[in-house]
Amino acid sequence: MSYPNPDLLRVTLDDLDAVTLPTQTALAPAVSSTGATIYGTINDMPDAPLLPEEKGSIWLQGWLYLGTAGLVGAMLGWAICEPAFLDNGGGAHRWGNIWLLPLIVACMCIAFGTAESVVERSLRKGLIRSGIALPLGIVFGFVFYFIANIIYSIGMGLVAATGAQTMHNPAFWIARGIAWAAFGAAGGLVYGIIGQSGRKAGYGALGGAIGALLGGLLFDPIAFLLDKHAAASAHSGAPSRAIGFALLGLATGIAMGLVESALKDRWLYVTAGPLAGKQFILYKPSTILGSNQQADIYLFKDADILPSHATLQLKGSRIHVIPNGPVYIGATPLRAPRVLQTGDDLRIGRYGFRYQEKQR
Repeated sequence: MSYPNPDLLRVTLDDLDAVTLPTQTALAPAVSSTGATIYGTINDMPDAPLLPEEKGSIWLQGWLYLGTAGLVGAMLGWAICEPAFLDNGGGAHRWGNIWLLPLIVACMCIAFGTAESVVERSLRKGLIRSGIALPLGIVFGFVFYFIANIIYSIGMGLVAATGAQTMHNPAFWIARGIAWAAFGAAGGLVYGIIGQSGRKAGYGALGGAIGALLGGLLFDPIAFLLDKHAAASAHSGAPSRAIGFALLGLATGIAMGLVESALKDRWLYVTAGPLAGKQFILYKPSTILGSNQQADIYLFKDADILPSHATLQLKGSRIHVIPNGPVYIGATPLRAPRVLQTGDDLRIGRYGFRYQEKQR
């Protein structure tokens, strides 16, 4: 006769059916000061939905804010010197006549140098750039004024040699336009120097020269049209100078923005956030994105963005993104450096970016 083993536990199906399992509760994520959900460290990030693409502001287009900067700078220089400027050759030794063009160029240089800082709402960077642009603008203003006078004298001599006798001859307008191209080149150079990029300076000088050339071509026709209806006086040419120099600054800035955009190789287009619609052309070997006002790409109005949140490094012909804080490519968190491909969508806080490369 066998006896049941007291150490043996028997479990029947009825016993299993009677077991009630506890309900598991997911850990609630933390919430940041801005209301954004925090799930842990950068190495423990969940997937995140893409930010919806926002309609960009036209005021963030480079050609528009540079054109506006050129217009404001040129008009400021003109307004300072015009009260002391005399027409009809009577003010050859007056400071208004001597300083007019150099000061206009200097003010344009300062405006171009600080325009991006104003658009990006970085007061600190704007003040620093103004401090650099001011002496550069004054020096370049006089240097390129001297160069422009040489070009103008040579051009006028060549035109006169062809038999042209009056300033109503378009050949004289062309000579002025070519000479004034030097003023635009000065503004473009300062724009690139402030941006710490030789390529940006080259593109800026090319665009500035093209714009100033167009402005110079139109200066004399505008002057003839307005002066015909003005009574002769010491300041009878003031309206034509105001419009002509305004056109010079506007055309120079617009051309700088268009040329820079046309010749760019790699850039970030902001698809979402306060800067939606702006493009950041990547010139430098290392570009820092962060909440520090002196970052190359200043990301404001987001407390969850670090001072140096991510770095874009140019290695060879490829851009590598290095995360220092939460960064997403598409909906996937980035946990290590990665090479960006054209069309990649990046997310940093409330900002969305699209990386683009020019196909060659």
